[in-house]
Amino acid sequence: MGLSIVPLLYPSIPPLVDLPGHMGRYQVQLMGDASPSLSAFYSFDWQLIGNLGVDLLVELLAPVFGLELAVKLIVIAIPALTVIGMIWIAREVHGRVPPTVLFALPLAYGHPFHFGFVNFALSMALALNAFALWLRLARLGRFRLRAVLFLPLSMLLWVTHTYGWGTLGVMAFSAEVVRIHDSGRAWHRSLVSAGIQCLALAPPVLLMALWRGGQHVGGQTGDWFNWDAKALWIEMTLRDRWRWFDVATLGAMLLVVGAALFSRRLGFSRNLAASALVLLAVFLLLPRVVFGSAYADMRLTPFMIAVALVAIRPGTVASRRFLGAVAVAGLSFFVVRTAATTTSLALASDRYDRALVALDHVPRGARLVTFVGHGCGLPWFSARTEHLGGMAIVRREAFSNDQWAMAGAQLLGVRDIGAPGFDRDPSELVTARDCEGEQWHTIDQALTRFPRAAFDYVWLIGPPHIRPEWVRGLLLIWTNGRDRLYRAGHSLPVQDQRL
Repeated sequence: MGLSIVPLLYPSIPPLVDLPGHMGRYQVQLMGDASPSLSAFYSFDWQLIGNLGVDLLVELLAPVFGLELAVKLIVIAIPALTVIGMIWIAREVHGRVPPTVLFALPLAYGHPFHFGFVNFALSMALALNAFALWLRLARLGRFRLRAVLFLPLSMLLWVTHTYGWGTLGVMAFSAEVVRIHDSGRAWHRSLVSAGIQCLALAPPVLLMALWRGGQHVGGQTGDWFNWDAKALWIEMTLRDRWRWFDVATLGAMLLVVGAALFSRRLGFSRNLAASALVLLAVFLLLPRVVFGSAYADMRLTPFMIAVALVAIRPGTVASRRFLGAVAVAGLSFFVVRTAATTTSLALASDRYDRALVALDHVPRGARLVTFVGHGCGLPWFSARTEHLGGMAIVRREAFSNDQWAMAGAQLLGVRDIGAPGFDRDPSELVTARDCEGEQWHTIDQALTRFPRAAFDYVWLIGPPHIRPEWVRGLLLIWTNGRDRLYRAGHSLPVQDQRL
């Protein structure tokens, strides 16, 4: 577990793509009416939704540690809890921790985590631990106690993020069916009995109906059975910085699963194998977008592979020497992957630090529009700066145009500042050319069309090539050679309105 937190020790702000944007929302929720500027820019209304895990923890920890440190501590806890959950599940199912589990541990830093889906990642970490507890109580025959405990636990998990609750339900039901069948019951009776046992996980269904009913209509659900995208999500399971390395390490994990399928020295736990297969089926059936939230199917890939790896156990003919070699290989694999993740996050953190110097030149309460250079589609390497503008909310109580605003999915709303099309996500993303199927501005469109009277400053983070005429009337006040900060011409004395 200790090794799993190493990659996050150095960065002052965990460099996860969406996290700075979330931190901006946390600042709004913490300050409320205490900040006149943030109150003028944003609204914030607490509601019971299935996406509040880190938001609620911030309420508890930020008054003690400050927002930035509180977020760092919470994010550090996520991979640690994920690793604990994997190890605990293995111990409950196998009676000990087989060495093959070591190959699963790097999946705590899977693609969804690097993307900054922190409420989701926290809920999945908790779901793994809850599943381990579910298995333990079944092993001990404490079914009544399990039902009592999981009534509130299922509610808590749903509030953290709906996805974690749903995943726990899928894993618990599939494992329960196999357990009951192995006790001597027919499959059809096992299905019914498992359903009855899992009623303890059902109360959030009412919360879901209340959340998605009435005024909380939510976004659209669509893009079903996009097989090209699903193949890409599997390839990107460990997407971080170096494509060849990320794909090679994923390949090593899949080879271990393949070895367990065909080698007599390795095998599978029946109930965990069933859970892995059901998770695979869910992945194949899920659309890409659910209630307006993108990458719904992508989020599952690290966990279905992790469950498959955790399901592996030594076969009856496995020698101690063989298991020792597997342990050495697994530990080496975990250490190498962790070292690469540590290096990658350190480089990304340094990139953050260089760009954030710009905020030293932005006054409190300023109206800031940020444009971040981005490639078409989903490039493998990301500088993770897409939502760095959110730190202007955190450190300067300024306006940032990177916030998500979706009824029923977000507690934050963006007030009208006279900048339609440039006041919320994804207006912060700019490209060198038009990208098919995307809503992003090109850099020339962004700089020539944004309403200059609505903003005081323009922050360009790793932008594509800029022509001088696109920034005419803006005053360059800071640059690090890669990023630029301009003051809008309308706020300058006439004689200072220049390039």
